[in-house]
Amino acid sequence: MDFTSHYYFLPVVAFVIGYFFITIEHITKVSKTAVALLMGVFCWILQFANPEVTISENYHFLTEHLASTSQVVFFLLGALTIVEIVIAHEGFYVISKYLHIDSKRRLLWISGFVAFFLSSVLDNLTTTIVMVNLIRRLLPEGEERLIFGGAIVIAANAGGAWTPIGDVTTTMLWIGGQLSTGAIMKSLFIPSIVCCTVAFAYLSLFLKGSMPQAPNHEPVPKSMQSQAKWMFALGIGCLVTVPIFKLLTGLPPVMGIVFGLSLMWLITDLMHRNDVDKEHLRVHRIMARVDLSSTLFFLGILLCVNALQSAGILQAFASSLSQHISNTNVIAIIIGLVSAIVDNVPLVAASMGMYGLASFPTDSSFWKMIAYCAGTGGSILVVGSAAGVAFMGIEKVDFIWYMRRIGVPAFLGYFAGIGVYFLLGL
Repeated sequence: MDFTSHYYFLPVVAFVIGYFFITIEHITKVSKTAVALLMGVFCWILQFANPEVTISENYHFLTEHLASTSQVVFFLLGALTIVEIVIAHEGFYVISKYLHIDSKRRLLWISGFVAFFLSSVLDNLTTTIVMVNLIRRLLPEGEERLIFGGAIVIAANAGGAWTPIGDVTTTMLWIGGQLSTGAIMKSLFIPSIVCCTVAFAYLSLFLKGSMPQAPNHEPVPKSMQSQAKWMFALGIGCLVTVPIFKLLTGLPPVMGIVFGLSLMWLITDLMHRNDVDKEHLRVHRIMARVDLSSTLFFLGILLCVNALQSAGILQAFASSLSQHISNTNVIAIIIGLVSAIVDNVPLVAASMGMYGLASFPTDSSFWKMIAYCAGTGGSILVVGSAAGVAFMGIEKVDFIWYMRRIGVPAFLGYFAGIGVYFLLGL
C-alpha cells in the first residue's frame, strides 16, 4: 500500500477537521453528532473510492465493522432505556434518600469508588450511565455535579481495566490469550486504584463545604415506594447479569442487554396495562426520553475509526511507533494517550496484530501495560471512551470544559498508576 497517496491522506484530514469542529461545538453551535456522522460517512466514501482496495473487500470491511459497531450502539440504547425505566419509576430516588452524606468531598470518594468496583463486574459504559444518573438525583445542576460525573468516568474506566470483563479491550486481550484472569487482576488492581485516588485527590480541591439542597422532586407516594424499589432492583439486576448471561449462553453482551430490556418491557406492560394514569410509565412512552443524539454521536465516531482501520492507517501508525521507539513500555504509554482521541479498541487490535505471542508471551509486562494504558488513557478526553461519551450525552458536557477540569486529574492519575506499576515491579 502506498500510504503517501491522497486516498490515505484525505481520511486523516477529514478526521482531524471533523474532530476540530467537535471540540468547538460550544462556539459554532453545530451539533457534534451531525459532525461525527458526516465525518464517519465521508471517511467511508474515501475508503470506497480507493482503487487499491476492491469493492468486495470494502463491503466485507464495512459489513464486519457494522456488525461490531451495531452491537455497541444497541447495547448503549438498551442500557439507556433500562436506566430511563428505573428513573421513570423513581428507582434512583429510593436509593438517594438513604445516602445521608453531608460532605461533598466524601460523596466524591464514595461515589467514585462505587463506580470503580461496579465497573469491574459490569462495564464502564453501564456503570457510568447508572452512577451519573444517581448523582443527578443528589445534586442540583451546575459545575460541581459535572465534576462528580467526570470523577465517575475516570473511576469507571480505571475499574474496567483490571478485570477481563470490565472493558472491551481487556476482554479482547483475555480472549486472545495475551492475558489470563489471575494475572491481570493481580497486576493491575493497585495501579488502577492509584489512578483513581490521585485523580480524586485533585478533584477534591474544587469541592468544599456541605452538600447543597438536592434538586426538588415530587415525593414518591408510599403506595409506589415498594414498586420503585422493585424496579430499581430489577433494572440493576438486568445490567449486572449481562456478563453472566454471556458466560452461560455464549451470546454477545448486546443479547444480554436486549433480554433484560425485553424482560422489563414485559413486566412494566403487565403492571400498568389496566391503569390509564400510568401510561407514561410504559416503555414505548419512556423510550421517547432516551438520548438518541449521544448514541448517534458514538456511531459516527466508530464509523470514522473503522474506516481508518480498514484503510490500514491505524496499523501503519502502530508500525511506525515500533520502528522509531524501541521501548515497548513507551509504546504502550503512547497508545494509552492516543486512545484519549481515537477509540482504544482498534488501537489494541492493531497492537495484538503487530506483536504476536511469540514475541510477548501470555501475561508479559507489555500486554499488562497495554491493558492498563488503553483502559485508563481514554479518560483524559471526554470522547476517548464510551463512558465519556455517555457522560457527555447525559449531562451535555462541553468538550473544552472536560479537558480543562477533568483532563488534568485524569492525566495525573494515568501516569501515577504507571509509576506504581513499575515501582512495584508488577
